[in-house]
Amino acid sequence: QLVESGGGLVQFGGSLKLSCFASASIHSFNVMAWYRQAPGKQRDLVASIRIGGTTDYGDSAKGRFTISINGAKNTIFLQMSSLTPEDTAVYYCHADQLYMGERFEYWGQGTPVTVSS
Repeated sequence: QLVESGGGLVQFGGSLKLSCFASASIHSFNVMAWYRQAPGKQRDLVASIRIGGTTDYGDSAKGRFTISINGAKNTIFLQMSSLTPEDTAVYYCHADQLYMGERFEYWGQGTPVTVSS
């Protein structure tokens, strides 16, 4: 189970930090990520992090967002800065797991972020 928190209303140019707590050890996952979905749009990758620490960012996040991991707390974070109304979306935590040759995916329930102009 993945549980996101930290969403809310923020002003243009502001910052916000999202958290995603995993009920299982994050070391059981291969990759964890943040996605977002704005109204009427598809769900897009924001940032991902492999458990070894390698990160990747979507174009909209590069230079403004930072994904990080706290293995001891089974939590990943998304630090967002220089937010604009275009960042308004529901942000979802995702985990990808390979187990016994099978791939499993997990999604959180999402946390909404609204950036006011």
